[in-house]
Amino acid sequence: MIAGESILSLIPQKPPFVMVGELLFADDNITRTNFTITADNLFVINGEFSEAGLMENMAQTAAAGSGNMARIENRPVANGYIGQVKNFEIYSLPKVGDVLFTEVKTEVQVFDAGIVSGKIWCNDVEVAQCEMKIFINQ
Repeated sequence: MIAGESILSLIPQKPPFVMVGELLFADDNITRTNFTITADNLFVINGEFSEAGLMENMAQTAAAGSGNMARIENRPVANGYIGQVKNFEIYSLPKVGDVLFTEVKTEVQVFDAGIVSGKIWCNDVEVAQCEMKIFINQ
């Protein structure tokens, strides 16, 4: 598990745009993170974590997994960007103080492009899911 300042070395984002708290697990295909929603978060609107925040949380979870592999292989952490979002579903918006648990699975990886599926849970209830096409800028 990598927490706090250490996770910042795994993702290209910097405060206040960090939407992951701890790397709970990462291997070649699956990455899991958690994140506590604070009142001063950029994506909090009227006490709720917005749709954009949920999407960014999934993208940064994927980035944390990629960054962890780069660290293990002694490579620099690469920047990436979302090329496409598909089947983005939100079942409820978490509130300030809630802890998100996010899992991203790599479905396909071809060179610098990958397709990942992501799910977010809050209080053991799934709150969002989607599929993303992510491009890595080497």
